[in-house]
Amino acid sequence: MSATAVVLTPAPLSAAAFSTFGDVIEAADTYRVINQGTSRQFTDLAPIDIATDGGRPCISIYRATPFQLPLAIMMLERHPLASQFFMPLHGEPFLIVVAPAGDQVDPATARAFVSSGSQGINYRRGTWHHPLIALLDPSEFLVVDRAGPGANYDELHFEGGAMLLQPPSSLAAASPT
Repeated sequence: MSATAVVLTPAPLSAAAFSTFGDVIEAADTYRVINQGTSRQFTDLAPIDIATDGGRPCISIYRATPFQLPLAIMMLERHPLASQFFMPLHGEPFLIVVAPAGDQVDPATARAFVSSGSQGINYRRGTWHHPLIALLDPSEFLVVDRAGPGANYDELHFEGGAMLLQPPSSLAAASPT
């Protein structure tokens, strides 16, 4: 780890704080009652951007194992042709490391967030991000991604470790304020 590494301390995930990188997905106060009153529909929570160059939706379940924290962030990835959506299936909080879209990443612009476990995320096309970081236990996520022709995956590796992800200050940080 470099002596000049940027230290990332996760902040609670909120729509305002995450807006540069994408959308926060969560059930809020606005819903429609459907199915003879037995269901609440929280609709159109994020724009799913997958149609570029003949892309089609790909629905997957990912199973993520927690990393040991603190974690040296040695790489980030991006998807230049599509957004990418993650929603925890069993209410587990998870960590998010992101940096603005662009050809390169300035570690000083990276941010870290902690999801409450009832929040998901939708990365905008081209947003740099670390692969899934389960926080406490192995976790499953519903993922909406792009399948189809074209190169939709880039990796950027950092020599010597440019960033160090700290654990959240407490699990209370996983709850938005």
